[in-house]
Parts: sequence; C-alpha cells; structure tokens
Amino acid sequence: MFNTEEAADSFEDRLDKLGEECGVFGVYRKTRGNVAADCYFGLYALQHRGQESCGIVVNNDGLFKYKKGMGLVNDVFRQPELAALGSGKIAVGHVRYSTTGASSTHNTQPLVIRHMKGPMAVSHNGNLVNALELRKKYELQGGIFHSTSDTEAIAYAVTQERLCKNSIEEAVEAAVPLLRGAFSLVIMSAQKLIAARDPNGFRPLCIGELPNDGGYVFSSESCALSGLGAKFLRDMLPGEIVVADGSGLRSITAHCPPECFDSAEKAGNMCVFEYIYFARPDSVIEGASVHRARRRAGKFLAQTHPVEADIVIGVPDSGIDAALGYSKESGIPYGIGFIKNRYIGRTFIQPSQNLREASVKIKLNVISDTVKGKRVIMIDDSIVRGTTTGIIVKLLREAGAAEVHVRISAPPFKNPCFFGTDIDNRDKLIACRLSVPEIAKELGADSLGYLELAHVPLLAKGANCGFCHGCFSNEYPIPVPAEMPKDKFESQIKQNA
Repeated sequence: MFNTEEAADSFEDRLDKLGEECGVFGVYRKTRGNVAADCYFGLYALQHRGQESCGIVVNNDGLFKYKKGMGLVNDVFRQPELAALGSGKIAVGHVRYSTTGASSTHNTQPLVIRHMKGPMAVSHNGNLVNALELRKKYELQGGIFHSTSDTEAIAYAVTQERLCKNSIEEAVEAAVPLLRGAFSLVIMSAQKLIAARDPNGFRPLCIGELPNDGGYVFSSESCALSGLGAKFLRDMLPGEIVVADGSGLRSITAHCPPECFDSAEKAGNMCVFEYIYFARPDSVIEGASVHRARRRAGKFLAQTHPVEADIVIGVPDSGIDAALGYSKESGIPYGIGFIKNRYIGRTFIQPSQNLREASVKIKLNVISDTVKGKRVIMIDDSIVRGTTTGIIVKLLREAGAAEVHVRISAPPFKNPCFFGTDIDNRDKLIACRLSVPEIAKELGADSLGYLELAHVPLLAKGANCGFCHGCFSNEYPIPVPAEMPKDKFESQIKQNA
C-alpha cells in the first residue's frame, strides 16, 4: 500500500531538489501577550525552510501548552488552535524538513521535555554528526527515546547537565562541547529563552528586538522579524549562547572561536547553500544580502558560461535572482518564463514517472509567449539527481523553445552533506556518475554550465564569515563520518532488533 508519510518524506528525493532546512523561532516578551500569534507570523515567514511539519509551544507562567502537526503553518494553526494556546511571555516555534529521522508526527518539533528541574522546549536547525554516539551513551544510562531525530539527543545532553548545574544556561553551556556538527537552537525553560549556535556557525541564527514591549526574538532568518515589526539587532556569533529573561539579554561566549574577536578574521563556516537556495532572498545573513549573492552567482555564470541566446529565464524561486544577474552581465534580456503555483503542498507525489512529471507541471507553468521560437537560457539553483531539471527542459521544448541552455548557480553536487540537508550519499547524485556533457544530454539541454567552485566563496560579498562547501569540494570544516544515512536511528534500530 502507498504510504502518504513516505511520499511526503521522499518528495524532494523524487523531484531532484534539496530538502529545505528547518526554521527555528522564539519570542520573549517583557509583558504578557499573544506570543502564539508572534510565533505563527514568525514561522509563516520561515515556511520556505520546511513544509513537512510545524509546532508552537507557549509558556504560560511555567505551564507549557503546545500544538504540533504535519503540514504547513496555516493548515496546522487556525484561529481556534492559536487561541487554545493562550497568552504568555515566552514561546518557541519550528518548521521542519526531515534531515535526520523519518517524516512522522513523533519527530515534529519543538520537542517538549518534562523534567524534575523544570520543563524545557527545544527547536533545532542543523544536523549532528555524533547523534548516534550520544544516543547510545544515554540509552546505556537508562534513557528512553521517543523520537528518531537528533534533536532528542541534544535535549538529553542538556537535561543530564542540568542535574549538576545551577541554571539552565549553565547546562546548555556544558552541553555544547558534547555536540558535534550543526546546530542552531532555541530553548525555552520556565523563565528563560535561550539561543545557541554551534562553534562552526553552520546554520544562521539572529536576534531581533520587539517594538514597544522591548522583548526579544530569535530567528533562523532576518526575514521573519519584519512580520512582528521587530528590529534586527545582530547575528549570533558561532559558538555563542544568548539568554533572554527578566534582566534583558546576556551573552555567553566561552565556546566562540578566537576568530570571533579578531576583526581581521572571519569566524565560522556558514553553509554557502543558504545563499544559493535555502534562505529567503530578502534575508540578510552575516551582513550579506541573499538576493545580492544570487545575482552575483548569475553574473559569474554569464562570465564563465556565455552562450548566444534571445532570453534569460529563472526557475522560481531562487533561480530568478541568478537569472537577473546573468541577464545584466550578458546583456541578454530577462523574461518571466514560469508561473509557480504557490498553493500546493508536498504530499501527493506517487512513485511513478508519469505522476512525478504531472506534479512538476502542476507546480510550474511555462509562459509560452516568453520562450516560443527563442533560444532560452534557463537558470536554476542546483541539479541533485536530474529528474526535475529534465522535466522542466521538456516543458520548455513543448512550449516551443528553439534551444534550451541550462545554467546552474551552484557547482556540481558530488559529496554528501552532514550538516542539515538530505544529500546523505553519492549514489543519488547525477554529477557523480555522468560528465557535464552527459548530464546535458540526459536533461535534453543544448548545453549545461555550472558555477565554478572558485566563485563560491565570492558570492556573499562582505559576509562576516567563512563558508562550508563540502558538498561541492569534499572539504569539510570538521571530521565527518564515512556515511550517515538520513534515517540513521531507524537503521540502527533495525540492526539491533
């Protein structure tokens, strides 16, 4: 029987796009208010980071009320659900795309923990490379795990440290060195809201200040602040822990690398794919505009892979900015080549080629008047497995395009990602089995050009950070395992059964 949860989990796998990152959001108000609505608007702005599941936890004077579910934010949270969460001063939220742990309700976040030292809710963006090691350690100590995501290992690490520490922030500070990999965390206790970022700064996390109230917001991206009218204060440092409570904000920098305090150095290794694909174009990350980074990618493509053509088009959404950059640099006119249907989710893809193709056609409609009879340069952000790109090229041909030249605003994917995307092995990567001309032939394209690896560090001009580009270069900032399947906990359970 066809399993809808498996279908949702494999949607991006079947359609050739990377799985989005997760999005975390937290709000601390100095006066009691509708923090559930605050989180709702924050998560709505972060919806692009994960469409699989979402959740909100509200702290009502130490009593945690929460609602979590599979699906989009506006499907899970209607007015009655938000009203039922009540008011309070603190709340945390999460939107999820599964990178570790299967797509199911028991892996939805925020993760709520009830402990003798007090309740705790955890929202996590990223991926630990030592999660299985931590889980084994805590299970041997008698721990019982209820989910198959690495977030629960983080929660266990904090609660274990809490037993011998005087405060929740001391417990978080003691737990951070135990965690290896990518983590941007928002943690809520009975009285405090705490944000933490891994010492490599793989995933973004920023701080905002609420208007009038004077409270604070932690968010994966700056684009989520504007919905609350919040003022962007700064990005968190790699390794930094920031606590919001009745005394205001305070920062713990014990785990920050030395580069954070040297103006001549750039600290951290931000995933460069945040600029290429994950983040919303109106976000500013580490001082660099995402929109501008994508336009620079298009500019570099035009310089290194020029071709005679009549029109430049971009595949929505992240391909559009790169297409604008290519058009400006090349002098070839930009045109709107696709209309994207924004009102369908990720749940109705079934395992057959015909239905996969039909689903792309539902999501993307070609504007034939733009491409008919023309030599078209089509800009997209990536090719992972090759399925969707080939379908889109076919749609352009059917709409009358005389030629289709594909340009990709990222280098070829040749290596797994261990820090939060769903590229878990090389078997799924088309660039690992075919040369560029062979890929072009398989896609049905007249030519194919990728962004040069040398241009990757130059995309986010002026960014206050270094970059991780291991999925392109096979050079990772920290030691990584030989392989790490997406559903590693499920695989381990089967082995031990």
